Amino acid sequence: MKRVVILGSTGSIGSSALDVIQAHPDRYKVVGLSAHRNVERIRQQAVACGTELIAVTRTAQTAGDIISGPDAAQELVRRTRPDIVLNGIAGAAGFLPSLTVVSLGITLALANKESMVVGGAFIKAEAKRTGAQIIPVDSEHSAIFQCLQGERPEDIERIVLTASGGPFRERPFETFASITPDEALRHPVWTMGQRITIDSATMMNKALEIIEAHWLFDVPVDRIDVCIHPQSIVHSMVEFKDTSIKAQMGNPDMRVPIAYALAWPERIGLRLPRFDFAAGFKLDFMPPEGDKFRALAIARHAMTRPETHPCIMNAADEVAISAFLARRIAFNKIMDLIEKTIEKLKDEEIAGPEDLLALDRKARIVAEGLIA
Repeated sequence: MKRVVILGSTGSIGSSALDVIQAHPDRYKVVGLSAHRNVERIRQQAVACGTELIAVTRTAQTAGDIISGPDAAQELVRRTRPDIVLNGIAGAAGFLPSLTVVSLGITLALANKESMVVGGAFIKAEAKRTGAQIIPVDSEHSAIFQCLQGERPEDIERIVLTASGGPFRERPFETFASITPDEALRHPVWTMGQRITIDSATMMNKALEIIEAHWLFDVPVDRIDVCIHPQSIVHSMVEFKDTSIKAQMGNPDMRVPIAYALAWPERIGLRLPRFDFAAGFKLDFMPPEGDKFRALAIARHAMTRPETHPCIMNAADEVAISAFLARRIAFNKIMDLIEKTIEKLKDEEIAGPEDLLALDRKARIVAEGLIA
């Protein structure tokens, strides 16, 4: 019986995790849930899964069963000391909770890619110190993790991250200025939160995943490739030095990588539709167009200063997406804003995790100023 804490339980990842857990009540006990502000929803979830302790980061409530305040997620982990924490928090807010989990030697099921983008070096160092296991939940990194089971790190030639291409894979770049928020939020394959859906449309999500893959698997960014795969059946691939390629495949459903992370090193049954080979299908792969998807180049360049530039890039991206959704900037200006913010702060230095949070705040102020 694994004791589980779910951070970001009211989001799409958290809700999917609860679906998996509730299908296996003999294997898992939820001992804590956290959300940002949706108190009503998290209370409903707590009743359904039988947990008594919840955390809400954006509330002043002090009821006995609620931990509240900006550090509520970390305090929830410290109080419950579970066997595994699934971090499904959105954005840079997930960094400190991830750092807290590994510093306590607790297994981290990581769905918050920003944790590794903002401060991957600190998280890896703490995990090495305590022996904490980090199991990726993002479908791409879960695929890589699965492909590497039984393999030697020195045999990896390259990692290939697959991308659906989002809603604008075939749309001419010249028309990007007229893209509306409603259009950008219509993902052709996945149902996700607003931020990651817009990131998929710009391919910033894949840019973040390049950085995450570097930290998770100790592979240089110049050996991490991206290809567009519209069917989203192959979730990612690893090529080895003998030219063999391993791919992890399946229907696109986040409950699969969530279940793998929760059960690892085992697998548990899921009542999901089976892949129908008899129906016939095809697998297409193509390179992303550089002018349409500048985010990939921005991320690679950011990794020339891995201690600060990825943090700045992520903060500026979050500000840019909010501005785009509010119709304050055009879709084709999102990458411009990110590049300009990095340039403004290119010489910033940090000494520890707390400095990263200060840099994150500073980058948001700079990005907002550029919009104004």
